[in-house]
Amino acid sequence: MMSVLILKNIISEGPWTIEDFLRENHIPYRIVELATETLPDTEEFDALVMMGGPMSVNEDDIYPYIKKEEELVREFISKGKKILGICLGAQIIAKALGAKVYVGREKEIGWYDIELTEDGIRDCFMKKLAVHPRAGDFWKRFKVFQWHGETFDIPDAAVRIAKSTIYPNQAFRYGKNVYAFQFHIEVRKEMIYDWLKNESVDIDGIRRETDIIYNDYLGRAMNFYKAFFGKQ
Repeated sequence: MMSVLILKNIISEGPWTIEDFLRENHIPYRIVELATETLPDTEEFDALVMMGGPMSVNEDDIYPYIKKEEELVREFISKGKKILGICLGAQIIAKALGAKVYVGREKEIGWYDIELTEDGIRDCFMKKLAVHPRAGDFWKRFKVFQWHGETFDIPDAAVRIAKSTIYPNQAFRYGKNVYAFQFHIEVRKEMIYDWLKNESVDIDGIRRETDIIYNDYLGRAMNFYKAFFGKQ
């Protein structure tokens, strides 16, 4: 059975619905708080999941564990294991593969549309994210939850699978097993509300959108997890 290693870059950004899915499907996993814990022996794990954080991937002098994550990305790739990077985790994958990570032209905080590229439309895992969980119809364009100010170039040999108006590089796949998402598919509703408390954004507007969108968004995420973790 698959075993999953989940790396947290900061206490406040956990795996949430990813953990819910793994627990409900009896998939073994271990969560490591990188700021306070040492990495276990990675040989026992078949998949690596890296979460987000407010720091920059380029601040590895301040957060030395970021370099360890980059090394793990290359290690897991060399062994053909699965990797999923969310937000900062996606940026770590990009940097580990030699791409640049840099400040974007503006922050994205809230619900924004992404659009699948032609490669994204053909991708079997992205199709699971794009299909509406209740109606069952395929959406090339749909809303995701964003909270970031940096972006990445697409690494050499990787395939861009999602884009948006502000950030043309929203997601990529490297090989068959590595997925990098700039957006957050792991969010719980209460976590979104908690994050909003200290931000100068349209809190009421984002809360209204969250109330409308969230249940379907959760269904999209769960369908992706089923495909990615092999439980479909």
